[in-house]
Amino acid sequence: MSRHPVAAPHPSGHSEDGPKRTVEGSVVKVLVHRRDDRGMSLEPYASRCVRVGEVHELVTTDHRDTRPGTTIDRVAFLGFAEITRAGVVDRGDLLWVGDRLVGAVLGFDACHFPNHYNVLIATGETLTGSELGLRPETAVRFVPPERPADQDDESPVADPRRSR
Repeated sequence: MSRHPVAAPHPSGHSEDGPKRTVEGSVVKVLVHRRDDRGMSLEPYASRCVRVGEVHELVTTDHRDTRPGTTIDRVAFLGFAEITRAGVVDRGDLLWVGDRLVGAVLGFDACHFPNHYNVLIATGETLTGSELGLRPETAVRFVPPERPADQDDESPVADPRRSR
C-alpha cells in the first residue's frame, strides 16, 4: 500500500468537501527573511487539522506545483501564528492577515513536524512579515475560498488547488 493518498472521485460523482468554518489565529513572531534555496517539500496531503494553541509557520512562495514531494525553494517568511480557533486548513484556503488578503494555501511542509508545520502560501511574489507590516497579535484567518470574507477583494493569486 502506498504512503501517498491518491485522490479518487467520490462514488456519487460529487465533492466530499462540505462547508467549514474559518480557522483563526494571531501572529506570535514576525519573520523578516527570504531564501531562494530553501528545499521545502510538499506533503501529499491537501489539508491539515489545527488545534487551539498550536503554533505554525507561515511562508510565502511563488511556486505553484502541488504534486507531493515538489521542492519549494523560493520562499519568504511571514512569521509564526498561534491557532485561536481550531479547524481544517485546506489547500486553496485564503490567508487574510489583518484586513489584507495575502494569498492562498499551496500546501504544507513538515520538515519541523511535530514542532510545527510550514504552511505554504501562494503569492504573486514572495513577501516577508516585515514587508507586510506584521506585528505580534496581528489577526490571521484561513478562509474557505467559496465563502466571501468581510472584504469584497478578489484573490490576487492563481488557484493553487490545481497543479501546473
